[in-house]
Amino acid sequence: MALTDADVQKQGEEEFNIEKGRLVQTQRVKLMQYYEKKDKQIEQQKKIQMSNLTNQARLKVLKDRDDMITDLLNEARQRLGEIAKEPASYSALLEGLVLQGFYLLLEPKVTIRCRQKDVEMVQAAVNKNIPIYKEAVKSNIVVHIDQERFLPSAICGGIEVYNDNRKIKVSNTLENRLELMAQQMMPEIRMNLFGANPNRRFTD
Repeated sequence: MALTDADVQKQGEEEFNIEKGRLVQTQRVKLMQYYEKKDKQIEQQKKIQMSNLTNQARLKVLKDRDDMITDLLNEARQRLGEIAKEPASYSALLEGLVLQGFYLLLEPKVTIRCRQKDVEMVQAAVNKNIPIYKEAVKSNIVVHIDQERFLPSAICGGIEVYNDNRKIKVSNTLENRLELMAQQMMPEIRMNLFGANPNRRFTD
């Protein structure tokens, strides 16, 4: 049976509508996929941004804590100078530093460097500690106080002890003792200032 013009037109419209629907559906799927991908990208960017903000906040907290500890140590360094202003206390401290230097080196001959203004106190500490050292290690010791190369007057005090050829040194200046103490006590200092860190497995 021959198709009339109306039938041809109707069939053409149906095919057009089918093709149009297919194209619309294809584009709808593409749009959905596009926006779904965009949503994932935005979500990922949010996570990255949040992570960056968290890290920045954490780094700021760590920096503030380090600054606080630095200020604490700087204050301690400033107070070191007060120790040498008390002759009795400083003299007793020098005696301990001298004897410790002897024990750490265990050498028959040693040279001590100190500030020029501390020479008399250091000599007194040496005289007091030589018998103590001899009795403890059953060995003699000859001590020379360097009168040509003094420690800088700007330091807070203390001594340096060298073996005979000066290749081995025990630095017992007040500044050095403070640094060593700060390193040894840093975990305890952090604990007292900031409390326990749940993320740290080790305390040193």
